[in-house]
Amino acid sequence: MQVVLLGPPGVGKGTQGRRLASDRGWALISTGDILRDAIAKGSPLGMEARKLMDQGMLVPDPVMIGLVRERTLEPDAREGFVLDGFPRTVPQADALDAILQDRGRPLDVVVALTAPDGELVRRLSARWECPVCRRVYNALSAPSRDGRHCDDHPETELRQRVDDTAETVRRRLEVYREQTAPLADHYRTQGRLREVNGTGPQDHVYGALMAAVGTNGH
Repeated sequence: MQVVLLGPPGVGKGTQGRRLASDRGWALISTGDILRDAIAKGSPLGMEARKLMDQGMLVPDPVMIGLVRERTLEPDAREGFVLDGFPRTVPQADALDAILQDRGRPLDVVVALTAPDGELVRRLSARWECPVCRRVYNALSAPSRDGRHCDDHPETELRQRVDDTAETVRRRLEVYREQTAPLADHYRTQGRLREVNGTGPQDHVYGALMAAVGTNGH
């Protein structure tokens, strides 16, 4: 089973995707993890990505597509995978289709998690992280023990990331809509999109996600 998770920042893709992959024994493949792994391993594509990221540039499609192609061939992805953060554009979606069709294993379902902007701003601006270990907490749903310091580094005060302030979050949501909304339409016209409301209790959202995936299940 091969699943793509779409949705704006803060909608819960990481949390729900991790749970789905873990329950089903699939690989959770997030673009952030792919990049970090490839850079850590020093693979040719990883080194190329690092050079661009060090210059503050976005990793271009051919590099990202190559990394996804490599990652989806790894043994843990054999039974299935959940892709989080890729594709982001229609050309990336076409490239993913081509990769999977070459293997005779086309994409099963695309699930878009949705939530109102106000809720996303509220969630993201509640995120705090430890500057030492980068562990992320959420003041609303997963605070640290005392709400101010890292559980693993009790001396260290948590701080808000620059890209999690309310103003920046609104801008990120605009960018997401401009770049990625056409992707939802692309999959919708192909009849492959399932939409799931990302608001409400996590278990409730997860149940709806399981049902959406199960409609094309194996």
